[in-house]
Amino acid sequence: MRPIQKAAAGLTTLLLPAAALVGLASPSQAAAAASTATASYAKTQDWGSGFEGKWTVKNTGTTALSSWTVEWDFPAGTKVTSAWDSTVTNSADHWTAKNLTWNGTLAPGASVSFGFNGTGSGAPTGCKLNGASCDGGDVPGDAAPSAPGTPTASAITDTSAKVSWTAATDDKGVKNYDVLRDGVKVATVTGTSYSDTGLKAGTDYSYTVQARDTADQTGPASGAVKVHTTGGSTTPPDPGPGTGSGGKVRMGYFTDWGVYGRQYFPKNLETSGSAAKVTHINYAFGNVQNGACTMGDAYADTDMAYTAANSVSGTADTWDQPLRGAFNQLRQLKAKHPGLKILWSFGGWTWSGGFPQAAQNPAAFADSCYKLVKDPRWADIFDGIDIDWEYPNACGLSCDTSGQDALKKLTTALRAKFGSSNLVTAAITADASTGGKIEKNDYAGASQSLDWYNVMTYDFFGAWDAKGPTAPHSPLTPYSGIPQAGFNSADAIAKLRAQGVPASKLLLGIGFYGRGWTGVTQKEPGGTATGPAAGTYEQGIEDYKVLKTKCPANGTVAGTAYAFCGGDWWSYDTPATIGSKMAWAKGQGLGGAFFWEFSGDTSNGELVTAIDSGLK
Repeated sequence: MRPIQKAAAGLTTLLLPAAALVGLASPSQAAAAASTATASYAKTQDWGSGFEGKWTVKNTGTTALSSWTVEWDFPAGTKVTSAWDSTVTNSADHWTAKNLTWNGTLAPGASVSFGFNGTGSGAPTGCKLNGASCDGGDVPGDAAPSAPGTPTASAITDTSAKVSWTAATDDKGVKNYDVLRDGVKVATVTGTSYSDTGLKAGTDYSYTVQARDTADQTGPASGAVKVHTTGGSTTPPDPGPGTGSGGKVRMGYFTDWGVYGRQYFPKNLETSGSAAKVTHINYAFGNVQNGACTMGDAYADTDMAYTAANSVSGTADTWDQPLRGAFNQLRQLKAKHPGLKILWSFGGWTWSGGFPQAAQNPAAFADSCYKLVKDPRWADIFDGIDIDWEYPNACGLSCDTSGQDALKKLTTALRAKFGSSNLVTAAITADASTGGKIEKNDYAGASQSLDWYNVMTYDFFGAWDAKGPTAPHSPLTPYSGIPQAGFNSADAIAKLRAQGVPASKLLLGIGFYGRGWTGVTQKEPGGTATGPAAGTYEQGIEDYKVLKTKCPANGTVAGTAYAFCGGDWWSYDTPATIGSKMAWAKGQGLGGAFFWEFSGDTSNGELVTAIDSGLK
């Protein structure tokens, strides 16, 4: 996670979620407002040799839509080359797009978009949605099925429940039933009962059922049955402010080494106004040595004496107080902000070398971490643990072959040890390229034990490629000329979701710094360079607070700003681009956003403010 020491984090595939494209073009097919469901098409980009298209499916009826299939014809010579947020197939010039597992259910009034890249100049014709006209007409001569009977519940345990219902009727026969838990489809069955497993103890659920006929039309939903699972010892942890009730996580990293040359102290979180605008702080980093969690910088963490001037409370440390250092300052910060949650993050780019040994004995690793994080001297400060393994079963500073289930073993052990009252999170790669790092791990399996993932959607490109081409280090979307397919935020998020990670457990990453080259003659991305641009602490990288005046942004590409000045070319996020990224994150249903790291921001925390405002 330390960008000042990081090489390219290679991150993503061809899956740009189409929410990012809303408003870019007017639909070429109008939707009929009074009908059951509609599909409309828009060409959102055209670069001559190809184009980008978007379909939007809207439920204009009064009952939930549990799946969708859009069909259309392209003229000869026009075809889809890649797609996202749907599965697209074709038979000659007839094209079919079906929903993925996570975006098939649409409540009344809701809509979903999917997109694709294509070649040719033709427009779609003959559109059908679930076998009916895309303007909302019903399938001719075929009535939708009736509502099934209201389910009844039985066999309720801590983690499972059985629901049963009476059959629906249909003029041409019922094919199957969609079972919805809390409005989201969890199963399609041919019978009239379903046993749901993997539930959480002591939790309320609501079940409804919809029938589907042989033409794949869905009828109205049944009445709802409420289920409350037994027990309660496995109630999920409360991640604190920013989650639940429609809220979003706003998390930032505070680095222990920032108190030295950068002179960035916990007090700066207060004076900048940032502490009041984040929900969580990750304190970076603890080390991983000999398969165990260990202190990172004991002096900075627990011993450094703070003067009154740089103390959160305005009171100087004394020589005999039991705890000093940043830990004590974080305690003072939490006193001012009682809802603030702080996690201790272990690993990072430099200190990930200890994780392979930890994966050999996950229980021992988890035990060591718990004893350190919950040491009585500072147990009140930390609300959980974050692990930043760069990268399990792949290459970072060194290469690892721990196996595809290594991360899952660690997260399972950590959850078992830390229990439901603590947060457990992980920072992960955003490399969704074909054969890339996301494919090297069972991130869906590991996510079952985690509150969320910090997806490192930055450092895709940088001056470790000294001669370029120049490219934004944190592109939100693919763009024409991108040096590596799959290296962008949208593809990373899409690939993780396709693997089975819930969107609500994914945080979008923002870098509070820029990456740059020198010896550049071209303003636009894609230019050549002679090497990395000069930076305050390291070549090729600079804080936003410096770049905003040193080399102001004069262009944008793929949702990220770039700047060309005096032969230097930089890319970085601004309040404006962060606002757009936050809107995209909300549109994707992500759990929120995080950033690396506080000290790169201005003294009044303008980037933190942009994240906070953008997620409201």
